[in-house]
Amino acid sequence: MIRAIARRVASGAVVLWAAATAAYLALLAAPGDIVDSLIGDGADTPQIRAQIIAEWNLDRPAVVQYLDYLWRAAQGDLGRSYLLQRPVGEVIGDQVPPTLKLAVAAAVFGVALALVLAVTTRHRWARRASSAAELVIVSTPPFLIGIVLLSVFSFRFGLFPVSGDRGWAALVLPAVTMGLPIAGVLAQVLRDGLDRALDEPFAITARARGLRERAVLIRHALRHALMPAVTMLGWLTGVLLGGTVIIEQVFGRPGLGQVTLQAVGNGDMPVVLAVVVLAAAAFVVINTAADLAYLVIDPRLRRS
Repeated sequence: MIRAIARRVASGAVVLWAAATAAYLALLAAPGDIVDSLIGDGADTPQIRAQIIAEWNLDRPAVVQYLDYLWRAAQGDLGRSYLLQRPVGEVIGDQVPPTLKLAVAAAVFGVALALVLAVTTRHRWARRASSAAELVIVSTPPFLIGIVLLSVFSFRFGLFPVSGDRGWAALVLPAVTMGLPIAGVLAQVLRDGLDRALDEPFAITARARGLRERAVLIRHALRHALMPAVTMLGWLTGVLLGGTVIIEQVFGRPGLGQVTLQAVGNGDMPVVLAVVVLAAAAFVVINTAADLAYLVIDPRLRRS
């Protein structure tokens, strides 16, 4: 277990290094001078240029600049937004809680709904109806789902706020909007996993011992069906990170989506680089957790 954890942590560190290096190379490849790229649309004065040169060690060799950038990133120093005249950590840190709250709520709703659909739609007619609904939801753009939910539950019935982040009611529609496509994909994966698990020898043995089909499904087959679903945690992370950019715009919520769009539109490169590194860190953490979850779900992997 310790060796497995060490290998996964080491591979995660390599991914973070690659993401930080790619972001740095993108900064170097940007047209124009590096100082111009970092200033963006902000104020351009000799004092600000001197500050940038000193902070990024632009007057030193390229290798020293790169190593200093990696060292500051490893310490959590994400630089300074010269457009907003604030540290990038403060700019992003203020927006992480609402985005994290939305992502967690959407993930919990999507996974819970997928489990319910996979377990309860075992009969042929229910399976066909559920599969058709899942296909429609997965094929529909999330922003369109959000607009429909807003039109029905906010504009027509007034059950939920139209925009903002005040209270749990403002979280319901955005979380449902992001969670429905997640549930549509995971439900299909879990259903197929259950079908394969129920044909395995352990399921036949459990039935021979007198267990009811529902008990075999919940206590034995579901655990094995979770393996392919856990594999999709990386995809789930990408959906949540990418979805928040659009959904926060649709519902007028604060968060990293708003900050990212503003940074890209205004050419605020320090913020853009920080968002890239933060997204890579989220991928690393989630995928490492998924790899370790394999060892918890399937004890055979521990022995191998």
